[in-house]
Amino acid sequence: MLGGAGLLLAASPAQAADISYGTECIPPPISGLPAVQGTTVVQLTAPAEAKVGDTVEVVWKTVEAASKNPDVLDLDKDTVKPTGTIKVGGAATGTLQMEGPRQNPPIPKNSAMVLPDMKGTLKLEKAGEITLTPDAYNINVSKPISTDTKCSPKETVQPGATIKVTDGGGSTTAGGTSSGSTSGSTTAGGTTSGSTAAGGTTSGSTSGSTAGGTSSGSTTAGGATAGSGGGRTDFPGKEVSVHFTCTSPGPADIASKVTINAKKSGGSYALTVKTAKGVMDSPAALPAGALKPSMDIVIGGADKGSVKVTGPANAAPLEQGKPVDLSDMTGTYKPGGSGKSTLSPGTLTIDVTLGASKINIPCKVKGSVTPSLELDTTAQQGGASGSTTTGSTGSAAGGTASGGGLAATGAEDNGTPRALGLVAGTAILLGGAVFTFTPWRRLRGTR
Repeated sequence: MLGGAGLLLAASPAQAADISYGTECIPPPISGLPAVQGTTVVQLTAPAEAKVGDTVEVVWKTVEAASKNPDVLDLDKDTVKPTGTIKVGGAATGTLQMEGPRQNPPIPKNSAMVLPDMKGTLKLEKAGEITLTPDAYNINVSKPISTDTKCSPKETVQPGATIKVTDGGGSTTAGGTSSGSTSGSTTAGGTTSGSTAAGGTTSGSTSGSTAGGTSSGSTTAGGATAGSGGGRTDFPGKEVSVHFTCTSPGPADIASKVTINAKKSGGSYALTVKTAKGVMDSPAALPAGALKPSMDIVIGGADKGSVKVTGPANAAPLEQGKPVDLSDMTGTYKPGGSGKSTLSPGTLTIDVTLGASKINIPCKVKGSVTPSLELDTTAQQGGASGSTTTGSTGSAAGGTASGGGLAATGAEDNGTPRALGLVAGTAILLGGAVFTFTPWRRLRGTR
């Protein structure tokens, strides 16, 4: 029953009526917030009468969105685009796709959401009375990142307009459904061009696929020592399972696999830390350079402390909902103790930069974790022994450093203060909810 080509007809007087219905709006997948309950008021405009064969225009005006824009973020001019679906009933059945322009005035905090009118064209192919009932709709906001909010009725909705179609000699189709489609419309559910809809994606935390984050078996990886093998310099680690618990706004629990490799250079070791491929799904379309990982490597055994390793930001743009590989993280470990020293994954941190806003999400190791690498170390001047970093796991030594500071890492650090309060700067209001950017939906533990 979707309109295709043809002349738009509105010769008969147009009709409009306000329809109110309870609405549930689902935040985008980058949010961990629950669904929002509200009331939508819609006014549909359509010709009161037309003939078989005519193509008519239907207009959806959102008189009142589910709720106001709360006191969090001002929405810029021309950043909001709605799409929606109208149910066609009576003499014919089907759906009519509606689309509005990305056109809106600035929407201040704590004010009503203002959505542009949506339009669609309907080809009439059967005589009788046809009813038009507003149904689900989607709101896309393009800045600071593209996000979608899907809203659907939670009660029976009354028709908002009725068209009396008389037989004007045009063709008819059994069942009242044509093969045409709405000009320029989006798919049902309102996904806008250039972004992906929330769809069936959940915004909750990931399921813990590894039990307690502990790998099977207790043998430490990389059992060869630095002094063995006639001057051996390369020391590959073992892949170990790690279970993380993240600080808000991150997910409650995530799981991954981590491998720590070392290359001896003098008395120090160049570390390379790898996570499982496809370790996370991108929560939104992110530009190149927006997402950067780092990790605290916990030193145990003969040596104590931690070493920070950092990876470069994503080199290419990330697509919403697509698997993302974290870049390899590197740093330098200078031993502060002599003997067999172990290296284990510690706190994983994801930094997301969007313009002037920076989000820092630390994820600490939950439970025990098997060391990925064991090295036969010799204490170096200014080594890691006795030093700790904030957020490292319980296997790092507490107390005061003895004879040395934290090992040099080679990791980039511009000294920019990191605070979760900055998250509010990238919060996005859609359909009456604040959707806080969270840079992953789940971490997977498979390669």
